[in-house]
Amino acid sequence: MSDLKISDMMNMSHELWDKNKEKWSPMEPEHGKTFILYMIEEIGEVISVIKKKSVDDIMNDKEVREHFVTELGDVMMYYMDVLNRFKITPEEFSELYLKKFNKNMGRDYEKQYKELKFSEE
Repeated sequence: MSDLKISDMMNMSHELWDKNKEKWSPMEPEHGKTFILYMIEEIGEVISVIKKKSVDDIMNDKEVREHFVTELGDVMMYYMDVLNRFKITPEEFSELYLKKFNKNMGRDYEKQYKELKFSEE
């Protein structure tokens, strides 16, 4: 596969969980927040690469880049686990993602930022 779809990643998440379900927590909403915390931990590992390596390293050093992208992949794996645990379908996620994207396309971020700064003064 050269370009994974959300549904593919969610199916892979279920497949990995199914293989380990005797040892891992159930694929239920009650365990979703734990996987959000795991995802944040992985984001910390991404940040660690950024802090310890230069942008040039991330862009041009094969080993550094592979480590960086792998950590980003770990973030996505836990993200898929969260979607699955909260029973969010690929269609539901896609619909609301696109809705938010379209809203953001119509926003004036500079104006909003200025209004926010003005209201804080």
